[in-house]
Amino acid sequence: MKQEIILYHSFIVLGSLLSFVVLVHMLYHRRPPSAIIAWILSIIVIPYVAMPLYFIIGLRKRKNRYKKTTLLLENQDFNSPLANKHFKLYTDSTKAYKVLLDSINGAKSSIYISTFIFEYDKTTKEIIKALISRAKEGVEIKILVDSLGSIYLYFTQYRLKELREAGAKIEFFMPIFQMPFRNYINLRNHRKLYIFDNKIALNTGGNLSDDYIGESYSKERWRDLMFLVEGKSVKEYFHLFASDWFYAAKEKLKTIQHQHESGDFLLQVIPSGPDTQRDVFYEMLLSNIYEAKEKICIITPYFIPNGSLMEALIIARHKGVEINLITPKEANHIIINLARGSYMRELEENGVKIYLHEGAMLHAKAIIFDAKCVVLGSANFDNRSLFLNYEVATFVYNDSIIKEIEFLSNTLIKESTLGAKSVSAIRRVFENFMRIFSPQL
Repeated sequence: MKQEIILYHSFIVLGSLLSFVVLVHMLYHRRPPSAIIAWILSIIVIPYVAMPLYFIIGLRKRKNRYKKTTLLLENQDFNSPLANKHFKLYTDSTKAYKVLLDSINGAKSSIYISTFIFEYDKTTKEIIKALISRAKEGVEIKILVDSLGSIYLYFTQYRLKELREAGAKIEFFMPIFQMPFRNYINLRNHRKLYIFDNKIALNTGGNLSDDYIGESYSKERWRDLMFLVEGKSVKEYFHLFASDWFYAAKEKLKTIQHQHESGDFLLQVIPSGPDTQRDVFYEMLLSNIYEAKEKICIITPYFIPNGSLMEALIIARHKGVEINLITPKEANHIIINLARGSYMRELEENGVKIYLHEGAMLHAKAIIFDAKCVVLGSANFDNRSLFLNYEVATFVYNDSIIKEIEFLSNTLIKESTLGAKSVSAIRRVFENFMRIFSPQL
């Protein structure tokens, strides 16, 4: 009995010490008040689950990420876009599939692929077949896949045997079990990049799966965007891929030697994630919201902003800026539907128009600021993309591309219902309660 009492008190003391350590760690790293409150509440409710969980998913910036120089790209400042020769937008999933397959088949020297989800289905089997063919022809192929996003492929890697035997190198970003002491399971590589011969880059918000692209049309397929870049910004995408590849494979890629031509397409490639010193993408979003004079249009599958972004949007609306939010009527995760409701209703109460898109899941990500620029890429309008995931956003300064996205937004609006759905008082209370946990969603 005495031993049980000692064990019980030791357990309580240990829990108290761990709670203190967690609190000091959050204060030392200047975590946002909302994040601190969320973790403290979790520790009070489920202390011996929340405390170890904090050190697994509660850490954000990586100071020892393979001991490399902090990721810096040439145009990461606010006023230094690079001029590119060519830029092409693809809003049709079959055309996106074709350009990807054509780019693979046309590659002469190298193919670099980074994706979050890599399914093994009808579409990817054809992609794998094309990659095997190019590898056998001597093309250097390197594929980086997120181990958690592609967890089924991670556990069934025998499906990649023929591709590896052909000469392709495939790495899984932060393997779930192979890196127990430096694996932050909450920090995932959400970037989607395809680089061919270091001359052409494809960037998208979608993944390698029939859910996103395919040879033939499917009404169930998710709506997404892909774009092709040819020009000076390709080396920015290359450096980003090379950085992630070095972390996963411990292999340095040779720097691009090509002389890229300039053109009329001004782009800023902005990475975000644990490998950047500052949250430049987040800062640029805030800056553009405050600078907007006429219109902001946000297309995103997941809308869970933090307090600063909400305040900026509300202030912009009060200044007379027209703001439209286009998001799925039903997201693919129930918790997202609950977490976003409070934010959408608050914006609607302040004059922001909320459009809930019906039909196939809207997975496209785009933000238009006046007629000045449009933001494309892999990042969603949520805390996870802004502060946790490894992401890449591209700010495009070109009238024709902005008009294309405006046309897309008008099409999506026609396919949507206006206004956030009315819900019960109990649902509203629960939605507001979910704000506490939004920093981790």
